Amino acid sequence: MSRFRKLLQTVWHCQYHIVWTPKYRFKILKGEVAEEVEECARTFCSQQECEIIELNVQVDHVHLLVLIPPKISVSKLMGIVKGRTAIRVLNKFRKLRQQPYWGNRFWARGYCVDTVGLDTEMIRKYVKYQDDRDK
Repeated sequence: MSRFRKLLQTVWHCQYHIVWTPKYRFKILKGEVAEEVEECARTFCSQQECEIIELNVQVDHVHLLVLIPPKISVSKLMGIVKGRTAIRVLNKFRKLRQQPYWGNRFWARGYCVDTVGLDTEMIRKYVKYQDDRDK
C-alpha cells in the first residue's frame, strides 16, 4: 500500500507533528480530563477527515501525529480541535472554570507544528513512548 492518499484531483501525504499545552502549562491533563481531551481530539480530527497516526496526552501537553488533507490548513484544524475541546472540557469539568487563572481559556496560545518527512517511524515512536522517556 502506498503512503499517499488520494482526493478527487490530488495525491497527497501531508503528515504533521503538533504539540500544544494547557494555559500556563499547568499539569491538569490527567484522569478524566485527559480522557476527554483524547476523545475530543479524535472526534474533531475525524470530522475534518484527518487521520490520527499517534496521539499522546501528557499531564502538561498533547502530542498529535496526524495526516491532514491539503484542503484543510493546520491552523484551521488546530482552531477546531483546541476551541471545541476547551468548550467541552470546561463545560464537563465546571471546577476548572472556577479557578481565577483560566479566564475562559483552557489552552495556551499557539502550538508547535513540524512537518514529518522520512523519519515518520522515529517521530511516531517518540510520540507513543513519551511517558517512558519522561520518567
